[in-house]
Amino acid sequence: MRPSGIWWIVLTLYVTMAWAQEDYSFDLSEIEEKPCQFGGYFEFYPIVYGLDEDSTAHKLKFYDRDSEPLRYETNFTALLDGSYKKGTSEFRAIVNTDAKHDDLGWSEETTLYEGTWSLRPSPGLSFQVGKATLKWGKGYAWNPVAFLDRPKDPTDPELAREGFVVASADYIKSFEGPLKTFSFTPALVPVYDHLNEDLGQITGMNVAGRAYFLLHDTDIDFLFLAGPSKTTRYGMDFSRNITSNFEIHGELAIIRDYEQTFIDDTGTLYNRTTHATNTLLGLRYLTESETTTIFEYYHNATGFTESDMGDYYSFIDEGYNTYLASGDTSGLKRASSISKNHYSQKNPMRDYLYLRVSQKEPFDILYFTPSVTSILNVNDHSFSLGPEWLYTGVKNLELRLRTTFLVGDSYTEFGEKQSDFWVGLRARYHY
Repeated sequence: MRPSGIWWIVLTLYVTMAWAQEDYSFDLSEIEEKPCQFGGYFEFYPIVYGLDEDSTAHKLKFYDRDSEPLRYETNFTALLDGSYKKGTSEFRAIVNTDAKHDDLGWSEETTLYEGTWSLRPSPGLSFQVGKATLKWGKGYAWNPVAFLDRPKDPTDPELAREGFVVASADYIKSFEGPLKTFSFTPALVPVYDHLNEDLGQITGMNVAGRAYFLLHDTDIDFLFLAGPSKTTRYGMDFSRNITSNFEIHGELAIIRDYEQTFIDDTGTLYNRTTHATNTLLGLRYLTESETTTIFEYYHNATGFTESDMGDYYSFIDEGYNTYLASGDTSGLKRASSISKNHYSQKNPMRDYLYLRVSQKEPFDILYFTPSVTSILNVNDHSFSLGPEWLYTGVKNLELRLRTTFLVGDSYTEFGEKQSDFWVGLRARYHY
């Protein structure tokens, strides 16, 4: 036993004996929940990028200006999470401010991530109105059934994200027997000018819902979204602990009449409409030595094929060669517009494997957690590999050193990224 453990036992025994000799007293005000609560963090995050000057992404962004082999970027973030609770009502707001300095100068953006009013008239019934992140789905890196959430960044899935304006309710009922819990969450989602415009282009009121079942120790959800702004989609997910340290999860999403826009190597735009089925299957395993492994396979039927992406990269190269020969930028400007509107997804293709392995306090190094994350594009065999080191030995301070290497041939996803590698140190202070 460590000496600190012995002193803790001695101190506990002393306090217990002293308390036994005192008259019993208990002050409820010491444990009462405060009506106002505030939290959040400040973050400083410098990053160095090693640019790949031969990649199409680099040609598209830097064709008209000089660039060095290394690009430096400094990020500052302030996130405020505050709430006020009175009776059965609660107001909550999450505000995020990002400031960045790079070779183009300073930029800043403040965004209301969440801003909700909720009412709980009874333990099994609640209502919520406002901007919220619903966090549907069981996957770690991807969530095919998260019909009302913005996509995660698979390289950092736990980052806070901006929500959408919704009106929802939540009904929960407990039972005895194989079905232990049932809940239903209907939601109304308006899309109009300056309101939820990112969700869809057609204005109107959309309806969504989630039915949850805890059946035989398995979490199961059935979900849907219907309305004018997006084509009808529905799905299910599940999560189950096979043992106390081994969990499996999965998601299935069916999207009807999905319309995808893509470009050929001449710059001609085409549309195709399909019934897409997106799936995810994953596991999480924790060993006795506290090694955590997360593995997921993601099939994105709404993504581009290898041939689609090859045509896209070829069109950028053609536009760049024309620019070098004649100074004509029209092809590159068209490619930039198409890229922003149709090819801006984090992982735009069909099939991916995700692997993350982390080890808590190896070699008894307290507060230290190293890990490595890799994403493999199954279609073109390119991949990213990202070691990182996390230290939390200072109260309220999180230090995270991250680096990622992007590997792939020409005309592959990770081979055509803007950088070959990047290194960043994130210092986050929680308050």
